[in-house]
Amino acid sequence: MVTRGPSRSQVRRTARRIRHYGIKPTMSITTGSELGPPFGQVAAWWLWRYRSELAPAWLTIAAFVTAAGLHTSHPGWWPIIAAVTAATAVGLITLGRHIGLAGRLERAYASTAATLAGGWITTATIAGPLRPPLPTIAVISGTIAAIPWWAHRRRRAKVRIERKLDAWPEIAAAIGLAGSHIQSVVIDVWGWRARLALARGQTIEDAINRIPAIESALDTYRGAARVSPTADGKANKFELRVLETDPHADAIAWPGPSTATITEPLDLGPFEDAVPARILLLRRHALVGGVSGSGKSGGLNVIMGNLAACTDVVIWAIDLKRGMELRPWASCIDRLATTPAEARALLADAVTILEARAELLAATGQRVWEPSSDMPALVIIVDEYAELADDAPDATREADSIARRGRAVAVTLIAATQRPTQKAMGKGALRSQMDVRICFRVRERKDVDLILGQGMLTSGWHAHTLNAPGKFLISAPEHDIPRRARAYLVTDEAVTQTAQHHAPYRPALDEISQHALSTRQGPERPGSPAEDPGEAPSQDHSGSAESGPESILWAALSMAPAEGITVPELIEQTGMSRPWIYQRLRDLVCDGQAAQVTRGRWHAIVSDSP
Repeated sequence: MVTRGPSRSQVRRTARRIRHYGIKPTMSITTGSELGPPFGQVAAWWLWRYRSELAPAWLTIAAFVTAAGLHTSHPGWWPIIAAVTAATAVGLITLGRHIGLAGRLERAYASTAATLAGGWITTATIAGPLRPPLPTIAVISGTIAAIPWWAHRRRRAKVRIERKLDAWPEIAAAIGLAGSHIQSVVIDVWGWRARLALARGQTIEDAINRIPAIESALDTYRGAARVSPTADGKANKFELRVLETDPHADAIAWPGPSTATITEPLDLGPFEDAVPARILLLRRHALVGGVSGSGKSGGLNVIMGNLAACTDVVIWAIDLKRGMELRPWASCIDRLATTPAEARALLADAVTILEARAELLAATGQRVWEPSSDMPALVIIVDEYAELADDAPDATREADSIARRGRAVAVTLIAATQRPTQKAMGKGALRSQMDVRICFRVRERKDVDLILGQGMLTSGWHAHTLNAPGKFLISAPEHDIPRRARAYLVTDEAVTQTAQHHAPYRPALDEISQHALSTRQGPERPGSPAEDPGEAPSQDHSGSAESGPESILWAALSMAPAEGITVPELIEQTGMSRPWIYQRLRDLVCDGQAAQVTRGRWHAIVSDSP
């Protein structure tokens, strides 16, 4: 009875590996089905296939050979061997993370194994490796030390994946990438990634178009494979990433603000390899898109939470759904527009600030506005920009002007909408000015190009395959590879706590911007309520006043101590929002009826004359 050996393809691969490692077979390779391959070839194939499992045995044999050679030729070297062993053990503990030993247990195991092996070699160098009980100690200690190696999850995963990828030549031929080959494989927490070289004439677009076939050939689930360019940008190479566990399967709680200044990138959420998706908003405009229910509002909450902690940013916002989405952040928003008239006035004021800052930079010979707590940047967040284009189409001219000219003067526009079509974004060039594109799930494939830019769909930015709220793709100068991320989940409680914590530290507009607004507008503000907010409530000499928030505000300012009253105290006494308080304070200052005593403290200027 003839026992069948490995297949012909396995024999050919083993022969190539034998030639690669310089092993000369003693018998020729026979492919005849009646005789099967020779015993030496089968043994070499099995030794290669189970090289990972046999690694402890090979190391034990190597220790025997090394100790025998040293005992014969240099028995006096044992102090050097002991010193090298100690240095190696300490180095593995302290520096092991740099060679792939990420966990503490892994570094401790490697250090212990190095100590056992080095101690045995040192002793065997002095006494000889065959002197009892050294052989018994070697076998027992080697077996015990091998158990964690055999049971290690990453090792077993790597072996399983390497054996699966042994069939890549056949897989590549079946899916239309014949001639491509794997250069390296790395195992991580949630799966593995491989670097592949393409055959001549093949491109990464060919691999992207064959992702479903790759998933089927590798026997993984749908949506598990990712194809992206390599870090060196080579046209004939790509990186294949396969997820065995989805790190974004569950919502990820927001850990809190990631920065306290707009000059640093803010963290939106983790990529699939746990690296944070950071974006820089200073001197960049951003477009946020995605269908209803894709997590777009959650992404805005993450941006708002980070900006609220920045002490060099003034936040303005437009929410034409009567403030339904952004009103919870009202205490941190300097000005919130909830009607088309207020939105027009807000954007017109932003253009006024832009021009005033540009004049200052030109007069002082500077090129950019450097944000600080006294000269903060201005960020304007527009939720559902399409509503603005429909209800206040004339306001889109100001938005276009901000997008074109706002970068140098630190006036940033962040627009969120479901489908940023030309109609939804106005007839200007607003969309083309957006440097940062954040795309949540879209319903139609063509919407990928609408949000991320023309040609992004064919380049692998498949936002239509995102399968959970909060998952997004980000395109920015520092993010040019289609990597999936998931935005943090900001709960209502987190919004309330964050807003309350940072509201007292929010900066006011700089004097240049405030002066520009007061000069342009005069005593009346476009888009303000019918009553004149600059006119202080009338009072009689007994101190009585008409009821209402403005009367309460004036009374609180008038009765404030010499050091003034804080904005949070005014909010508490009037029951009004922070933007409302600041609007009235600015108007009173312009009319000479109030003054800012110190930072964050205000007092009324009451005339002594009747």
